[in-house]
Amino acid sequence: MKVAVAKYTIGAPEDFDAFARKQAQWLDDAQRLGAHMAVLPEYLSLELAAIFGDDIRTDLHASLAATQRFHGAWLELFSRLSRERGMHVVAGTFLLDTGRGRYRNRSYVFAPDGTHVWQDKLRLTGFEKGTRVIESGDELKVFETAGVRSAVAVCYDSEFPLPVRAQCEAGARLLIVPSCTDTEAGATRVRVGCLARALENRCFVAQSVTAGEAPWSPALDVNTGEAALIAPMDVGLPHDGMIVETRGEQRWVAATLDFAALEASRAHAQVANDRDWSSQYFPSVARAKVVRVA
Repeated sequence: MKVAVAKYTIGAPEDFDAFARKQAQWLDDAQRLGAHMAVLPEYLSLELAAIFGDDIRTDLHASLAATQRFHGAWLELFSRLSRERGMHVVAGTFLLDTGRGRYRNRSYVFAPDGTHVWQDKLRLTGFEKGTRVIESGDELKVFETAGVRSAVAVCYDSEFPLPVRAQCEAGARLLIVPSCTDTEAGATRVRVGCLARALENRCFVAQSVTAGEAPWSPALDVNTGEAALIAPMDVGLPHDGMIVETRGEQRWVAATLDFAALEASRAHAQVANDRDWSSQYFPSVARAKVVRVA
């Protein structure tokens, strides 16, 4: 499977049609790279808040409420774009009102036949908790995509080993990480999480990021990081885990992920964190013992 990940530049569309044209152009670029799957970043739906006046787009709560009117059009747009281009599209995330004035950070995965599945973000950052209106999801999923099992961990979720481990134990071999970070420290945390999850589970990781500045948005104001495709660090695979990564003004990077080779690498692995995972579970490590040293 050839996967493309975006370093997506946040803009300020004048209306939904302008947003739709931008998505088509970006996905056309991914298609020209030969991608079977294209991954867009977290908080993509908040770019739509630029359509409204300063009284709405500079207020996160007002932005979340205003963008709900586009949810149906969003689903129709990415369903159509996936069908027309014959590829899977991970459409970043849409902050969706669950009906109680509470929003879930939902990542939609669209298939070439136009159907879609979704994964909600499970763990909230301090910023998200501080909004008091964004809530965590409560369901963990694994998807069948073009004969490969994949799973989504939205940004901060990639920093937690156990949920991703559960997804990989259910057969996921591709972890998709739509992300949005505004500091170098945040970008590093997510990248370290992606590398660690690849190592622990012997899986590929596809990370997309936001780029540029949107001073009108409380959530998308500053964006930092590089999109990347990551592999476990072992024989026959990149020694640093990095298959490919964006640099500078690059908007997409893509690579063919060989899942057969990934499975075959188990036979001559230098380490086998995935197989040795259960060896952590023994009584003496259930709780650390404090030993005093003079």
